[in-house]
Amino acid sequence: MKRKIVISALLNQVQVGIVENRRLAEYYLERHCEDRLGGNVYKGLVENVLPGMGAAFVDIGMPKNAFLFLADAAGDVKTGDTIMVQVSKEAVGTKGPRVTTKISLPGRYLVLMPVQDHTGVSRQITDQDERVRLKEVAEEIRPPGCGVIVRTVAEGRTKAELQEDLAELLQDWERIQEKYRRKSSSRLLYQDYDLVHRILRDLYVPDYTRVIVDSPKMQRRVQEDLAALGVKGARVDLYEGKVDLFTYLALDKELERAGQNRVWLDCGGYLVFNQTEALLSIDVNTGKYVGSKNLQDTVLKTNLQAAAEIAHQLRLRNYGGIVIIDFIDMSEPNNREAVLEQLSMSLKADKTRTNLLGFTRLGLVELTRKKTDRLLSHVMEVDCPHCKGRGRVLSDATLAFRIAKEVSALAQEGVESIKVRCHPAVAGLVIGPQKSNLHALEKHIGKKITVQGDDTLVRQDYQIQSSSID
Repeated sequence: MKRKIVISALLNQVQVGIVENRRLAEYYLERHCEDRLGGNVYKGLVENVLPGMGAAFVDIGMPKNAFLFLADAAGDVKTGDTIMVQVSKEAVGTKGPRVTTKISLPGRYLVLMPVQDHTGVSRQITDQDERVRLKEVAEEIRPPGCGVIVRTVAEGRTKAELQEDLAELLQDWERIQEKYRRKSSSRLLYQDYDLVHRILRDLYVPDYTRVIVDSPKMQRRVQEDLAALGVKGARVDLYEGKVDLFTYLALDKELERAGQNRVWLDCGGYLVFNQTEALLSIDVNTGKYVGSKNLQDTVLKTNLQAAAEIAHQLRLRNYGGIVIIDFIDMSEPNNREAVLEQLSMSLKADKTRTNLLGFTRLGLVELTRKKTDRLLSHVMEVDCPHCKGRGRVLSDATLAFRIAKEVSALAQEGVESIKVRCHPAVAGLVIGPQKSNLHALEKHIGKKITVQGDDTLVRQDYQIQSSSID
């Protein structure tokens, strides 16, 4: 399977798409890289400790204090302590960033964990002989008391290459410690690279990856970054078409699809995604698909296709936490096993750790996916200012009734006349057939009412003005 890394820069933002099997598998967007906190290391001051919550709040120089689980602290933490912390999760909404004292520094082939005594190998490396070889090399080269994780791109690399990467990481760690010991007004000790460099560092594999950019400046930048990562003479394709690069590759359609609650399957069935605070639920439906043999065959084919698509959508949308899937009921145990096997196989392409728990007693499939970066929806969207993020708005009839109530209340304040300005669809309901509603309301309050439809207004907006009796 070949991989494409598609990079497009415009204004102050860079978007990166990871394309696998001709489909958008992952999407990243970075605006103002200096605002990014993830992976940064800070000299923090413990503001307060809450034993009942098993947490502490740490001042790292941001508007909101960072949240530290005491389980993520390497030792006791007390109010007033100065500690070194790393941001493990960006601030979201009203919540500050989450931090840990277990520092990890990513390199090209290795991740250095200077305060953890542990050796690991990426689960994406599936060849058992290679896993054993890499773990032995990591054990040989890691300093005493330090931990090392071998990254996926290290597959097939020599001991010398891993040693060189580790040496650079150890130099970074020395610089961080030196800054920590100094007295300085800046709390920032280390900042990870920007999005483009991180993507190339983490995902580029020669002879397996094709990079496409949309500007000569970005082309030079990528070539320089790859050279710095030890990839000499890498080919970076420059797209010079008139339409946007993501539009040309139809990636914008994939993003639009990933933003919808309903996702259609090729067979004619569809999925329905519902996100709550506690979990994500996914409902599978046959939709337009009627099959050709029998009901169980139709259900099995829909569920198999749904399993593959669900794994893809979880990765693209970057959902994290508990996921509950309501597949179409299957009476045959073999069919249930086949769907679970398809889901498990499809999830293997996802580098983020997932745990497939299987069918519950209620016939639902339960899995968990580790929470990492922000949801795709949080990157691309904000809460609707009219529905306040509920996804639903008041009906025209409800709005018309609300206007009538406010007009009635206003009439009690001794006004002479009232003017209502609202969306035409709502105005039509306030006025009614042959002005029947309007006349009834005027008779009820004993005042003159003027209703004006204005299609420049958002459907949920309206204005009520009055003129007082002099």
